[in-house]
Amino acid sequence: MMNRIHYISGVIITIFISFHLFNHSYSLFGVEEHIRLMDKFRWVYRNVFAETLLLIAVFIQIFSGIRLFLRRRKNTTGFFEKLQVWSGLYLAVFFVFHLGAVFTGRFFLDLDTNIYFGVAGLNTFPINLFFIPYYGLGILSFFGHISAINYVKMKNNVLGLTPRKQSVLIFVLGVVVTLVLFYGLTNGYRGIEIPTEYHILIGK
Repeated sequence: MMNRIHYISGVIITIFISFHLFNHSYSLFGVEEHIRLMDKFRWVYRNVFAETLLLIAVFIQIFSGIRLFLRRRKNTTGFFEKLQVWSGLYLAVFFVFHLGAVFTGRFFLDLDTNIYFGVAGLNTFPINLFFIPYYGLGILSFFGHISAINYVKMKNNVLGLTPRKQSVLIFVLGVVVTLVLFYGLTNGYRGIEIPTEYHILIGK
C-alpha cells in the first residue's frame, strides 16, 4: 500500500514538475517570455484545488519517500536500485526546502515567486556556489528517480532499447536538461539582473 500511494503521488508531482521545467526552458527566450508563460500556467495550478492536491501529493511523497529510504537503503543492490533510493531521499529534502522558500516568499516577504525569485541565488556570487549544486542535484535527482523506476518497472524493449539503455538515456537527458536550464536561467552564463525588491533574498 505504501508503494502504491508513493507511486500515485509521484505521478501527480511528475506532471507538475514537467510543466515547471518546460516553463524554465522558456528562459532561453528571455525573462519576459518565461514570466508570460508562467502567468498562463498559473491559471491551471495556482488555485485552491490544484495547490491543495499538489501539496498533499508532496507531503505524501516526502513522508513515504523517507520511510522507503529507511527500509530499503541497506538492501539495495545495483546502480539503478541505489539511484532510486538516494535520489528519492534528495528529492524529499529538496521539496521541504523548496516549498518552505516559496511559501516564505509568497506569504511573509510578499514577493511574486516568479523567475527572479527562483534565480536570485543562481545569479549572485558567492551564494551561487550553494544554489548551483542545490538546483542541479534537484533536477538530476528527478530524472534519476524516473530513470531508476523505469529500470525496475519496464519489462519490454522500446525502439530496440533495453530497459537498462532506456534508463541510461533518461538520465543522460536529465544531464542535458540541467545544462540547458542553467544556461537559460543565467542568461547564457552572463547573469540575470535581479530587481531591487528581490535583493532581500541575496543579502543586499
